Amino acid sequence: MLMHRRKLIGAFAAAALGLGLATVASAETLNVGAYPANPPWENKTESGDFEGFEVDLVKEIGKRLGAEIVFQDLGFQALFAATASGRVDMAISSISITNERLQNQAFTQGYYDSDIALIAGDKTTLTGLADMKGKVIGAISASVGEAWIKENTEKYGIKEFRGYNAQQELLLDVASARLDGAVGDIAGFQFAFTKMPGMKVVEAIPTGDKFAIMMKKGSPLLEKVNGAIDAIKKDGTMAALHKQWLGADAAADSAINTVMPIPLAQ
Repeated sequence: MLMHRRKLIGAFAAAALGLGLATVASAETLNVGAYPANPPWENKTESGDFEGFEVDLVKEIGKRLGAEIVFQDLGFQALFAATASGRVDMAISSISITNERLQNQAFTQGYYDSDIALIAGDKTTLTGLADMKGKVIGAISASVGEAWIKENTEKYGIKEFRGYNAQQELLLDVASARLDGAVGDIAGFQFAFTKMPGMKVVEAIPTGDKFAIMMKKGSPLLEKVNGAIDAIKKDGTMAALHKQWLGADAAADSAINTVMPIPLAQ
């Protein structure tokens, strides 16, 4: 009888200890730095709340880790110092993984292929990059899109390049057929299409870059956060976020749907 009571007491103590540990875990706070003028990835509402693809992603990570997420409004460049110093646990804002950054920072696996794309109006005769011969193609001035067009003008026989200071002006000229097409960030285009219908992605142009969550090098949270991203990809939550914020289904073989290892510096 005495032994039985001791076992019961031990069981109750273990249960209480387990509850205590769970309470500590659920009370953990993860500070996330974000640049708030970066839709559809991050944006601040009139009420001051953060919204966007990556905002929802880190909220989902927090839910799966039993942690509260607190956002800090930071400039893009300030994000790097904030993670390196430990001021924030994680940073988001369409941050690409690069080998140079991996020398001083840690990154989770990539979850978005930050490609560029050729777009055109729905009634376009363009079916791909090979159809750009003799066409007028636009891009935001000084952008990756402009650089790609100038590097490939001769290869594809592009008739003329036109530069724009604002994406709205660029898209209006595509929609009105004053441009045959445009090249730029595929995510930004897809988000714009949810507000301005009548255009489409003709062909994606892979760059090899991927967006990821940036963390302090050696962060003890890296494996846990990356594991949560594994699960978010596997159960379709990541794909649903892509559909919600970008207005299109992600390719089956894209980073949205593909579990990858944590990147390492070379």
